[in-house]
Amino acid sequence: MVGDKNHANDAASIEAISALAADSGISAITMVAWRDLDDPEAGGSELHAHRIAACWSAAGLTVELRTSMVPGQPERIIRDGYTVVRRGGRYQVFFQVMIEGLRRRWRRDEALVEIWNGMPFFGPLWFKGPRVVILHHVHGPMWKLALSPLLAWVGETIEKRLAPPMYRSSRVLTLSESSKHEIIEQLHLSSDHIDVIAPGIEDRFQPGVGRAEVPTVVAVGRLVPVKRIDLLIEQLVAAKREVPDLVAVIVGEGYLHADLASLIRTHHAESWLTLAGHLDDEELISLYQRAWVVTSASLREGWGMTLTEAAACGTPAVASDIAGHRDAVVDGVSGLLTEPGPKFVDALVAVLTNETLRRELSLGALENAKLFRWGRTAQVAFQALAEVAEQQRLRSR
Repeated sequence: MVGDKNHANDAASIEAISALAADSGISAITMVAWRDLDDPEAGGSELHAHRIAACWSAAGLTVELRTSMVPGQPERIIRDGYTVVRRGGRYQVFFQVMIEGLRRRWRRDEALVEIWNGMPFFGPLWFKGPRVVILHHVHGPMWKLALSPLLAWVGETIEKRLAPPMYRSSRVLTLSESSKHEIIEQLHLSSDHIDVIAPGIEDRFQPGVGRAEVPTVVAVGRLVPVKRIDLLIEQLVAAKREVPDLVAVIVGEGYLHADLASLIRTHHAESWLTLAGHLDDEELISLYQRAWVVTSASLREGWGMTLTEAAACGTPAVASDIAGHRDAVVDGVSGLLTEPGPKFVDALVAVLTNETLRRELSLGALENAKLFRWGRTAQVAFQALAEVAEQQRLRSR
């Protein structure tokens, strides 16, 4: 019954998007993003772009997603009704998109969605039609974790000093109130131009028939520095001392795999702590359904999509108290938020050993997850784009 209601809600949202498109005069949208969903390092940002593009396409809009190339994959594909064009390397794609934008003859019915993932595409310089920016979070310390000192300085300088003045009048969409506060405080963009639009959860994330027989912890994320998987492993090892039958599964791929596997061997934890790599959707959902708790020690998130996916399966969270997580998890209701360290370990142990607490948080997670629908996300995002189009028409008069 819940699934039928969700389908009806999404269908209504798609119908509303179609009506908004007709009123706004927008019939085609170009989305520019760093990576595509097929990229080996794709994460929440790429899934977010995919779901919105698919909903807009279902509403009758012509949608093209322009990203960097994916090794071993074709340059152009059709996915769920929208076109994906993948050209340019990891860093060259930003310059290439800007040159293409300057050379292209844009039609009056076209709009642009720029996904600012650390490095912007400087859309205000080359596109004058209706445009919105999707900014999940400020990268901040992520630059130094992922890049050499010189490249980190370049990235941080562009993000915090060069780009913000160009985006002063841009309509910005972000995923959470905490991310909005970060954008205001660190990039000094006006709160009047920032909309908070929460991401959705797909219908297939539903409770299962039962939990694992032993305390089971799951974490999902790319194996890269910002996710702090090494720190999470240390927390799990400490929790294991208090919960002897604990088992843990870390899902995801990334260039830190060998280092993390070595860390697990150092702790002699191979028998109970697994780096599972990539799992398909059915395997991941089954893991969420069987887990007793989902966890994340990430340093930066725009939302924490894995936490709300697990919540839809009735699995509460123990996660780092960061912007994004504060909106995905209602502290004390759908999970527990705290900084990695002794309190994080205590929170994990409490959820795993206190059945009453775990049951209450599970029910809270299910209730919180009901608030998030992809159709609603796509509708509100297009509403912002339509409002920009209307404002431009009024100014031109």
